[in-house]
Amino acid sequence: MADDPQERRQAMDKEILLQADHITKKYSGKTIIRDINIELGKGELVSLLGMSGSGKTTLFHVLSGLTLPEEGRVLLRGEDVTGNPGRVSYMLQKDMLFSHKKIIDNVSLPLVIRGMGRKEARAQADPLFEDFGLEGTQYLYPCQLSGGMRQRAALLRTYLSSQGVALLDEPFSALDTITKSLIHKWYLDVMERIDLSTLFITHDIDEAILLSDRIYILNGTPGQIRDQIIIKEKKPRDENFSLSDQFLAYKREIIGKL
Repeated sequence: MADDPQERRQAMDKEILLQADHITKKYSGKTIIRDINIELGKGELVSLLGMSGSGKTTLFHVLSGLTLPEEGRVLLRGEDVTGNPGRVSYMLQKDMLFSHKKIIDNVSLPLVIRGMGRKEARAQADPLFEDFGLEGTQYLYPCQLSGGMRQRAALLRTYLSSQGVALLDEPFSALDTITKSLIHKWYLDVMERIDLSTLFITHDIDEAILLSDRIYILNGTPGQIRDQIIIKEKKPRDENFSLSDQFLAYKREIIGKL
């Protein structure tokens, strides 16, 4: 687990795509997060787990360039992108699909914003519908899709706005348990097929253990990284993993650090 220095080194022996380098952020003079250092490696899903109010969303606002930190910087593939929105894609809890737009126009919107014509944007997005389990929904409207399908559409839009890195802020929290389980497996498969790396906010300890390569514990006031837990089991996890002694050991360790 997290206490083994050798495992820490092995876990980070890969290309670093996204890095928070000594990030401190204040609002109205109050420090929300302090001296945050985290890394996302190529192909990883890394979770940020913490109590409400610990600054997880604030950190995502900094990482996505929506707000500037008081101290520190954000690096994307080694390039300083601090305060530069549009370089790291960010998906909120709600799918934020436009009800008046067809699904293909919703998901290709980032391409249009970058200056691509509508026809070309549709042509670039269309082949990905099959990968995202959305084939046949291109010319439907959001109201015609289930909750799980809407989330898939939102994830496709996030991918099209990304450079291989996605920030997801509790994207599956509104889904029922069965749908959430299915979309977990689907998302891990899609990540591998399209070469996507993910930093993931969740309040759900079970979800973090089942999905993550590593888990950062963010806690306190102001929020600080308290620990890192490495999940050694390969993804996707065995269907009985959540009933195993190892799973319970991870869960006890996390609860003890929160």
